[in-house]
Amino acid sequence: MKITVMENERKFDEAAAWRIIGQMLQKPNSVIGFSTGQTTGNMHAIVSEIYRLHPFDTSEVTVFNVDELAGLPRSYEGSCYAMIKRQICIPLEIPEERFIMPRTMDIDYGKECAWFEEEIKKRGGADLQMLGIGWNGHIGINQPGTPFGSDTQLCPMDERFEAKVRSEVDVPESCELGGLTLGIKTIMHTRKIVLIAKGKQKAEIIKKAVQGPVTEDIPASVLQLHPNCEVLLDADAASLL
Repeated sequence: MKITVMENERKFDEAAAWRIIGQMLQKPNSVIGFSTGQTTGNMHAIVSEIYRLHPFDTSEVTVFNVDELAGLPRSYEGSCYAMIKRQICIPLEIPEERFIMPRTMDIDYGKECAWFEEEIKKRGGADLQMLGIGWNGHIGINQPGTPFGSDTQLCPMDERFEAKVRSEVDVPESCELGGLTLGIKTIMHTRKIVLIAKGKQKAEIIKKAVQGPVTEDIPASVLQLHPNCEVLLDADAASLL
């Protein structure tokens, strides 16, 4: 596991953006997994701005998001589908057929999870996964206690995580949420993972995930076993290392 610490949030965002662009430049037919949330918005904006100023070939790039909120239509602004389409696909001119995302309304979730995994496999598997980390160590929406051997699945959400999601994307209380997420085993099959975190609020969980024992109680700790994982942090997130 490689740990990279940037001196401030702006440099962190730039470094994360270049991890994404570098993958596209190195392998034009890359399959890249994204994450959404407060950590990723600025880095995605930098990716889009660099592409606008210095266009490069994205015609063979395939993208997906590591998870999606079940119970929300794709048209909802706060859905992961809508955010990745708005922040990455449209600015980088990535067509719909190269944007793999599961459906989450009125479907057989078991079949949809299997479809999601199979579509990534059909393209040769994921080359890069940009992966956030939750306050309790969750990756994707794989909560503490999720078996490391888990496949893509529909997960219930931790109360604190659900409250955070509802606050960030303004989901009404009347809408019942779940989380369709790539499983931990599936994530670990990615050729390269970049775990990203910024801010002092992430410092404690980063210390546990990076320097503590590998345990299903801290899902992100399994990344210590990945052969090609970089932990990219700003100084605040790294302050307890």
